[in-house]
This record gives sequence, structure tokens and C-alpha cells, in this order.
Amino acid sequence: MLRHQSENSTKTMTNAASSGAESASDEIKLNTPRDGAFYQQEMKAWNPILHPVWVSVTLVILGAIFLPVGFKIKQISDSVVEIMHKYDSHDISENLECAISTPNQNRTCSLAFEAPEDMEPPILVYYEIENFYQNHRNYMTSLSQQQLYGSSQMTTLEEKNCEPLRKLGNTTLNPCGLVANTLFNDVIKVEEGKDADGGDLIMLEDGIAWSSDLEFIYNQPEGFVKEKCNDCDNCSCDGEDWSCEKPYEDVDGVCYRYYYPDDNTTQYLYETYPLIINPLEGVTNEHFVVWMRIAALPHFRKLYGYFEKPIKKGETVTFKIIANWDVRSFKGSKSLVLTTTSMFGGKNPALGYSFIGVGGFCLLCGILFGLKHYFKPRKLGDKKYLRYKEE
Repeated sequence: MLRHQSENSTKTMTNAASSGAESASDEIKLNTPRDGAFYQQEMKAWNPILHPVWVSVTLVILGAIFLPVGFKIKQISDSVVEIMHKYDSHDISENLECAISTPNQNRTCSLAFEAPEDMEPPILVYYEIENFYQNHRNYMTSLSQQQLYGSSQMTTLEEKNCEPLRKLGNTTLNPCGLVANTLFNDVIKVEEGKDADGGDLIMLEDGIAWSSDLEFIYNQPEGFVKEKCNDCDNCSCDGEDWSCEKPYEDVDGVCYRYYYPDDNTTQYLYETYPLIINPLEGVTNEHFVVWMRIAALPHFRKLYGYFEKPIKKGETVTFKIIANWDVRSFKGSKSLVLTTTSMFGGKNPALGYSFIGVGGFCLLCGILFGLKHYFKPRKLGDKKYLRYKEE
């Protein structure tokens, strides 16, 4: 009886082992890559030998290409005419023209720029800020994208990010946050200057912001309304339909009346910066849009305006500046820059120097390696004896 049970058990184990081996064999067959040079990674490949001759020649060719390109880029950069005047700094010992000690001081001064060379349009006017960290995380996130696009609703996170500049007492700030409420509010105007044709220079201040920003990011608040008046004498803001105290008159002498929702409990951008922002534009003002595009470095420039007419060598262009933006609180400085452009942008010799440096290094190494191989050559082994893997 015991013998019969043992034989049955042995047969069962044998059958199980046989079926297990068959299943393992089937699994191996399923996972085996298909035959072929590509699937078996046996494709023919190029295995270059770093021969001293062609290495030296390659380095010399690279140097011969990079050097003239570098000198050309530097020449283009040097052709850019750039004039810069610092007009305010935290260092009072510099005794600058427009130095202010407190914000919104409205100090007026003049800066004269004499063109050292003929300047061809477009001639750009930048303000340059030093030691102001717009890229600080708490600063750059202190805004509400929904509010900037006109929505009256903000997320809880946006409300938190806007602190402590979300409200002033019981008055709501629109737009809120650190970025919007530290807007560069110095006023820069052309006081005197002639173009190459003898006409008065006119600094244009439209077209300085990205069109995509104006189209998709900034919009007046929901419920904002403006209306053009037939004449300024008969234009009135009376009635509940208008929130203005008096009509706004633009540079062309045309009057408008307007309505901002919740104006009694909200301080809008034109009320915070009346010298820069007019009530018809609000957050769509291009100076504001340029400022809201965060600078990556603490030393940066932002476009203020431009000239479309050429300026002759020796011509003096005088700017009138009303200084309001304080730099002493962060130990910074402000400068005004007048510059032309090139195909590579503004004056930037670093790009040309980089090409010259790389080209000179390649050329020098190519010549040295070539001379070394010429006077003390090293014989390479016969390539037919080289094996990259066992056959």
C-alpha cells in the first residue's frame, strides 16, 4: 500500500517538474528578441580613431571659423552707440542730479546726452536699476493674475500672496501685491533735441510691451466703462453711471468720462500712480506691463521709450526727469540709457569675446598638436588588429 502511494507521488512530482520546465521554456521564447542586426545590436558602426593629423586639422579649421566670426560680432557690437547717465544712488557722496531721499519726492532735474556718433533708429531709451531683486520668490509671486486680467475674484492663494499689499485699511488695492505696487514711477520726457532733419525729437512710449502680454494677461476690471465726450465743456461725470470726479483729457485734448466698479472702496492703479497711469488705460498701460515682466538679475534695464528719427553726431538731447522712485531703501541706483541696436540687440561684447576665445584656443591647440606630431610622431598600431569586442 505504501509502495503504491510512493509511486503515485513520484509520478506527480515528475509531471509537475516537466510542466514547469515547459512553461519556463515558453516564457524564455516569448522574451527572446527577434533575430536581426538591429534587434541583436549587431549593426555596423563607425568607430573613429583619433589620429593626430586629422585632430590637428579639425582644430585649425574650427579656429579659422570661430576667430573671424568673433571679430565680426565684436565689430557689430562696437558699432552700437550707447550713452548712460546715473542720476540717483543710495550713495549721497556721488551728489547726483536727481538724488531723492524719500519716495514720491517729485524732484525735477535735466539730463543732457551728447551723441558721440551718428545714431540710427530705432534709438531706445532705457531706465537701468541696480541691486533690486525682482526675482526674489516672495516678490515675484506677490500678484494676482486673475485680478490683472480684470476678474473681481481671487483665489485664496492669490490673496495670501498679495499680503501685505492687498488692502490699505478698508481700501482694497487693485491690482494688489508687491510687484504692481512698487512700479517704477519716475517720469521721463524729452525736453530738447533735434533729429537729423532738424525737427523736434519725439519719444514714443507705445509699442514697448509684448503684444501677447497686452492681449492675454492684462485687462481693465469687469464693469469698467469709458465714453468719449463730444466736447470738454459739456462733458460731466454727474450721475451714478460715472465714478470719475472730473473727465479725463488726453494729450490730444479729447475728454472722456469713465466708471470703475466699487470705486469708493477700491484704490485702482491710476489712483496709486497718477503721473504714470491714466484712468483709461489702467493695468493695460505699457510702462506698467513692462515693469510686471520680472527681471532675472538684480541689475537690469527696462524699456521706457524710443525714437524713430536719426540723431546726428554732436547733437544734444535733454531729458526732463521727475524723480519719485526711491533707491536708498535697497542700496541701489538708477540710470538713464540712450542706445542704438544691432542684429544681436544692444551693446554686448561678451558674445564676440567668447567666439574669439574659443577660436583662439582651438587654433593654438591645433598648431601645437600638429607641430608635436611633425617633430615627434607617434606611430599608431595597425587598425586591422583592433577589436572592439570578441567575435
